[in-house]
Amino acid sequence: MKKVKIGNVEIEQTAILAPMASVSDRAYRYICKKYGAPYMVSEMASSKGMHYNDKKTKELLSIDDFERPMGVQIFGDDPEYMAEAAKKCIEFSPDIIDINMGCPVPKVAGNGAGSSLMKNPKLAGEIVKAVVEAVDIPVTVKIRKGWDDDNINAIEFSQILEENGASAICIHGRTRKQMYKPPIDWEIIKSVKQAISIPVIGNGDVITPEDVVRMYEETGCDLVMIGRGSYGNPWIFSQVKEYMETGKISTLPTVEERLSVMVDHIRLLCEFKGENIGMKQARKHSSWYIKGMKNSALFRGECGKLEKIEDIIDLKDRILLDNKDIKI
Repeated sequence: MKKVKIGNVEIEQTAILAPMASVSDRAYRYICKKYGAPYMVSEMASSKGMHYNDKKTKELLSIDDFERPMGVQIFGDDPEYMAEAAKKCIEFSPDIIDINMGCPVPKVAGNGAGSSLMKNPKLAGEIVKAVVEAVDIPVTVKIRKGWDDDNINAIEFSQILEENGASAICIHGRTRKQMYKPPIDWEIIKSVKQAISIPVIGNGDVITPEDVVRMYEETGCDLVMIGRGSYGNPWIFSQVKEYMETGKISTLPTVEERLSVMVDHIRLLCEFKGENIGMKQARKHSSWYIKGMKNSALFRGECGKLEKIEDIIDLKDRILLDNKDIKI
């Protein structure tokens, strides 16, 4: 496969894993890497939280060599705090530092960070410059199309970030106001790619290997990032690679394989976070894994009640009785 260089970091040109708050933790990344994700980015860490030595920072930013190449993501609205946070990230030896300027949720954007920075290109440029000067590894930025339909500025915004030292731009083809609906604007990704010389990563509504190929072909982007398309579906990364190489997908996981990986994933969650927290977080992951299976609506209700690792093993066995040898 072809490779794309972001700074001095080479990444296979298939599909990479998006940073997703409360989703793309170490357990999630481990499973996605096992099934072919060539590059991943951590959950986002608050620069102000890092300034005040937030206890969650180590969990968010810890990297296992198995995960490399890997980036860590930080967010904030103050250049000084962001530079300080970037320096602290270096303690975890990331390959890339990613700055979140695309998160639409109120607790981030409502406090001047995330996609709110789309309204303040000057400050965004200052943040990128401060982070770039603080570290000696590539710095990338994740952005959106704009703030709303009256303020679509991704092209100019990306140019400012490039001028201030960004090594790559990831663009989600919706405005902040649109959140995660309607369908993304592929043309804005294409326009950003044509307007800057650094690599561009396309993001949004990428669910299938066909979506990945289409995004490459229609936008000219350098990499494609998958987020929600990986929910309960870590095989998407190996399927993308196979589809790009051969034009087909030769194998699909059986229900038994899917459920076995679900249990492995949840075991890792419990290993990294303890059974109490791990099983609470397992509830959403297990519901994603069983989507589309026979009686999945009934079993999803049981996912919301999981408390111990034995519960997920029991649930797996009961689902398997209803779905054995079915491919979905």
